[in-house]
Amino acid sequence: MSDLSFSPGPSDRTVRDANGQVIDVPAGWELLPPGDAMLTRRVKAAGDHWVVTEKRGRRVFSQGIWADSNTIAKIRAGAEAERSTDSYTKKRESDAKRREIVQEQYVEDFTGAVLAFLNFHASYIEIGTVMAKTISDHATPVGSGTVARTKRIPVEQRAEAAVIAWMRHQTTGYDSMVIARIKGKRREVRRMLAARSKELLAKYRAGLQAPDDCPLMKAVRG
Repeated sequence: MSDLSFSPGPSDRTVRDANGQVIDVPAGWELLPPGDAMLTRRVKAAGDHWVVTEKRGRRVFSQGIWADSNTIAKIRAGAEAERSTDSYTKKRESDAKRREIVQEQYVEDFTGAVLAFLNFHASYIEIGTVMAKTISDHATPVGSGTVARTKRIPVEQRAEAAVIAWMRHQTTGYDSMVIARIKGKRREVRRMLAARSKELLAKYRAGLQAPDDCPLMKAVRG
């Protein structure tokens, strides 16, 4: 069964289709809020439903799904009964432990990939290690939405992108820049700053003496 997707309408019981037309929600339906993956999945599989999403900037956020109230109530009652059993509790604990192990392994692998990308000279190994951990701690939490969480590119590319993003915010004036609202301008600025960051990294890879006011050194040491 394919999902019918809409955006929020101008009032509580309306939605907009892809053409912007306002449509009334069927009588007897209610909005199931996002957040309960199991309940959402089962309601979707049970029959007719409307998926509601809202785009903010480049990201799309779920606003829930509209479906028959009786269907939602029945599935919710069944889910609550299932979740009250010992077997479900044990399974949840087992799944959580497995996810924890997977996450720990990924953090370790990602940190190693960052270190490999930095490839600092032996005289800067300590700085590189601290920097890699700092970047990894910021980028790897589940749900962080950072490039480190994507699976679309190899971990080596994620590590490079995470380093450049961290340096953009920590070693440049990017956050305080006033960038003209011209298409492609922000991307152009980011490319320029990325080039500067790579030039700075090259000095640490070569083991060159870092000046006292080096922004990277300041950022790492806090």
